[in-house]
Amino acid sequence: MQLDGKTAIVTGAASGFGEGIAKAFAAAGARVLVADLNAEGAAATAAEVDGFAAHVDVANGASVQAMTDMALALMGHIDILVNNAGITHLPTALEDVSEEDFDRVLAVNAKSVYLTARSIVPHMKERGQGAILNVASTAGVSPRPRLNWYNASKGWMITATKAMAVELAPNGVRVNAINPVAGETPLLKSFMGEDTPEIRAKFLSTIPLGRFSTPEDMGAAATFLCSDAASMITGVAMEVDGGRCI
Repeated sequence: MQLDGKTAIVTGAASGFGEGIAKAFAAAGARVLVADLNAEGAAATAAEVDGFAAHVDVANGASVQAMTDMALALMGHIDILVNNAGITHLPTALEDVSEEDFDRVLAVNAKSVYLTARSIVPHMKERGQGAILNVASTAGVSPRPRLNWYNASKGWMITATKAMAVELAPNGVRVNAINPVAGETPLLKSFMGEDTPEIRAKFLSTIPLGRFSTPEDMGAAATFLCSDAASMITGVAMEVDGGRCI
């Protein structure tokens, strides 16, 4: 029970990696607020983990603040924040990505980290403790062609993680990231462009361990990094990628 007595917010937790993280946290003893734009999916995951559900648009400041207020009202305090919600654009030449898609990707993948920090970091500072985990990507370390601005948004998240870590360390707040390779989540088809056996085989050929990431992989890594067992670890972007970035 690595997280026994801890409270956590996990964004984008209605499905995919976020759902895996929420389930792992609950299994480790944490109370979890499952936050997602998909209210029905958030409620379903929350029911599975005996937690709470929040409908949130992580790119909207008022919505993020409402989520934070709900978490404090329901759980009393916030020990852990996981910025997992993320989107991508379809594989496209960089000059052909629409301005609308660019703005959407940066709002959800980058601005959201600022908005949750604005709402939650003051609370963590006041308590003198906390753990923040940003779900970045191998795309921010070793970019794939035609996922250009998605790659850039995840590179931003990795740098933001390090900047947050060095600034918040004196306040007892640790900030880390995990870099998954593509996995069996709703975003997989978007990353690949289309989902065919041939494209899957080509994609998997770039991962030395020969398989996609799973929500369980992310849950295990997130549980460790947000637990007291990782009390000396901050500013790390851990690659959970089967060797993809070697």
